[in-house]
Amino acid sequence: MKQTSIRRKFSPEFKARVAIAAIREEHTLSELADQFGVHANLIARWKKEFLDRSSEIFSTPAQKEPDHTEVERRLYEKIGRLEIEVDFCRRAYEKLGMPVPERK
Repeated sequence: MKQTSIRRKFSPEFKARVAIAAIREEHTLSELADQFGVHANLIARWKKEFLDRSSEIFSTPAQKEPDHTEVERRLYEKIGRLEIEVDFCRRAYEKLGMPVPERK
């Protein structure tokens, strides 16, 4: 019976971590291959790609993190809207003479 090989996929974070370990040259490629469970040729390829594309990091502007005050403002606004909706539903239940569900 013929076995089909399954290609493993590695996350960009994992590839970067392995490439950085290879760049540090504290261990040989075969030691890193044993440590990370990948072939030494693959580590060499990731290291080369990392070094070749490292200038891209500085050529693109860094992504700006969202302003926390803006995020907080939107969340408080949403909380306010939800509170209004809950109050509206509570009054509707009372007007219809239905038991008001308890808040959890």
